[in-house]
Amino acid sequence: MSDLRQRQVPSDSRSSRPDSSETPPSTRRQQQQQHHGNGVGVLDLLRVLATLVIASCGLSYYMTSSESLLWGYKPWFTRWPVLVRYLQGPLLLTPDELTLYNGSDPALPIYLAVNSSIFDVSANPLVYGPGGHYGFFSGRDATRAFVTGCFEEDLTPDMRGVEEMFIPIDDDTDDVLTSGEKKVRREQETRVAKARVHKQVQHWENFFRNHKKYFEVGKVVGVEDSETKRELCEGAKKQRPKRKDMKRNQGQ
Repeated sequence: MSDLRQRQVPSDSRSSRPDSSETPPSTRRQQQQQHHGNGVGVLDLLRVLATLVIASCGLSYYMTSSESLLWGYKPWFTRWPVLVRYLQGPLLLTPDELTLYNGSDPALPIYLAVNSSIFDVSANPLVYGPGGHYGFFSGRDATRAFVTGCFEEDLTPDMRGVEEMFIPIDDDTDDVLTSGEKKVRREQETRVAKARVHKQVQHWENFFRNHKKYFEVGKVVGVEDSETKRELCEGAKKQRPKRKDMKRNQGQ
């Protein structure tokens, strides 16, 4: 009998655990709140971001006098002509084909080209359309004129020899350099002059490419090189620096 009393069946450990069904509802809610309160959820982050975006758009709409919800920024894909051209792909035009887009035909857009890149400038017909201040640029690639400023003689993409307008005129009779030294100086000045020409061309190309009203549509193809080198126009010749003046300025 003593052995029977000592050999008792161990109680099931699970029976000692409280049944979740017996947990009061208030206690379960507290446990759930504690569980969710340990970190910030994804929905909370989305709500905060959405609130910030709505507040920014509202403030932009107010500050820009009801003109923009994005502080004046207009993505390219929100501009219908740009989107259409993007979907159609780049436009390839020969110089003769480009002349059709000079604004004389109201059914066609107005194009001009800089450094073989064609830009749509139809948004400003008073400037680039017929009779406009710069209407002579339309329907052609007149990169040379953008650099020299000769709007009558240099409406051409031919850039050969343009760098001469930045190379000093050798008018210094007191120059003591040898012929070899002068040759080296000439080569250095030519490299610097070509870099200046490239910089100006890039300036105008980027001006049209980054303009909020204009956009790039394609490239000029089939340009034939001229056999003869173009001379500098009179306006470009007058801009050439003189070596005497350069020395005089350096001495001051």
